[in-house]
Amino acid sequence: MTRTVYQAISRIFAVVLAVAGIGLALGGNYAHGFVTDQLSQQKIVMPSGKALTSQDMKDHLEKYADKPMTTGPQAEAFANHYIQAHMNATADGKTYEEVSGEYIACSADNAKKNTAECTALGEARQTLFMGNSLRGMLLNAFGWWLLGTIAIWVGVGALVLAVILAVLGWFVLKPRQASAA
Repeated sequence: MTRTVYQAISRIFAVVLAVAGIGLALGGNYAHGFVTDQLSQQKIVMPSGKALTSQDMKDHLEKYADKPMTTGPQAEAFANHYIQAHMNATADGKTYEEVSGEYIACSADNAKKNTAECTALGEARQTLFMGNSLRGMLLNAFGWWLLGTIAIWVGVGALVLAVILAVLGWFVLKPRQASAA
């Protein structure tokens, strides 16, 4: 292929990548803004001090202490290191499915109905259900935040590549001038 063909290809890809890069960066910023708006409306303040009862909580949550939850990484830390820890403590590490199965079996046993054991299982089941629901919502917010971050970085990469191709297409790959002899 000739320099003219490479020049045309570079120019075309420079324009396409610039448009894609701008679109990706704008889309990523929109995702971040949307997640921030939704989390801000919940008015969740990140735990601090005595609420951080384990070293794992302190390691992951102290940097956000007393701040309003507004970002995906905050939502992920809260879901995985605060809510999950409380869920594990409530049911000795058992999942909602395990506790629910025990509660259903206890409730089906007429001799045990309304006993303290069934009541405790029912309360643990309710706590785990609410914890799973909140964790799922927060991790969903984190997922969208992460996709927004990826889109921003891919957009920036596309813009950098667009600049390189533009320089090649408009300045470096100029057709050679025929020399007059």
